[in-house]
Amino acid sequence: MNDFSADVAVVGLGPAGRAVAHRCSAAGLDVLALDPHPSRTWTPTYSAWADELPSWLPETAVASTALEPAVWTDRHRTIDRTYCVLDTSALQSTLALDRVQVLAGTAVDVTGSRVTTSDGTIIDAGHVVDARGTFDSRDLAQQTAYGIVVERRRAEPILEGTDAWFMDWRTDNGASPGEAPSFLYAVALDDDRVLLEETCLVGRPALGLDVLRTRLHHRLSQRNLEPTGHEAVERVRFSVEPPPRSRVHTGRGGPVLFGSRSNLMHPATGYSVAASLASADHLVERFRDGGHPRRSRAVHIWTVQKLRNLGLRTALGLEPEMVPQFFSSFFSLPVELQRSYLSGHDDAIGTMTAMLKMFPTLPASARVAIARTIARPLHRA
Repeated sequence: MNDFSADVAVVGLGPAGRAVAHRCSAAGLDVLALDPHPSRTWTPTYSAWADELPSWLPETAVASTALEPAVWTDRHRTIDRTYCVLDTSALQSTLALDRVQVLAGTAVDVTGSRVTTSDGTIIDAGHVVDARGTFDSRDLAQQTAYGIVVERRRAEPILEGTDAWFMDWRTDNGASPGEAPSFLYAVALDDDRVLLEETCLVGRPALGLDVLRTRLHHRLSQRNLEPTGHEAVERVRFSVEPPPRSRVHTGRGGPVLFGSRSNLMHPATGYSVAASLASADHLVERFRDGGHPRRSRAVHIWTVQKLRNLGLRTALGLEPEMVPQFFSSFFSLPVELQRSYLSGHDDAIGTMTAMLKMFPTLPASARVAIARTIARPLHRA
């Protein structure tokens, strides 16, 4: 049995964990990283609003950009905010671990100062970061999606001249009235390929991949694109809530939770990668300052998360026909307020303002549903 020590131990080497390990080592800290498969190649599509990305991330990590992505709620709208798809391979290479001691192994006990692996190895550290992601539990609210990758020329009838479809809620996917809704997400992966993905934003339980596949093919055939069956496929399923506290060591003596395991996961949208990249340097500062977050920032983050959890509960509680109306109101907000709600990780005032500005613009039925949601506690199995 080998024992190790480091200034910082990072458990999990997905985008969040790798970003922390990379930035801590770049700042001169002694870092050890643990993952069951540390050399695995990332394959998911990661996207972000361009203004969320940290300045240290090179342009080569971005594969494509959409200057004015579009949404279709009750009508076509454009969003005056640049959206981008990351180059997954380049992102992984950018987050180099040359100065990080990397171990292959599975953590079975993680505290704020020690990690114990399944083979009995002990890692002692001044700070431990738990970045292992969320549990794959159907008890938690999940996002699911099924997509295919097609050549750009074939995707033109679907894009309809837009830079990208961030959300297309039109009902030509074959879903019956009253069924849980799903939307089309369409983005360019590079100059030659486009991802077309039918997405269930959130559900408990979420729509199954077989349902989303059927809806996607129906939607595409309605728009004069017939899948051949030979396209590359992307399947998505992940929890948009962090695991229950009973399954994670939190509080005093616990590790620093990071990435989708923490409040960096936006519970109403499922986005976490850009927030994790941008927040990595906050952890570097925190570790240099003695390990405790600045109280004012911690309070703002806690408040934002509570507000976002309300957004999750709202999304789960709306009747299917109300969902497009909800997003019609949201994307009618000034882009600064949209940014506050979607990306303002510690912007409690902006998040609250966005929600208050949006509420009176909703149909009366949606306002009643939201009021009921606020009065009903969040169910956690």
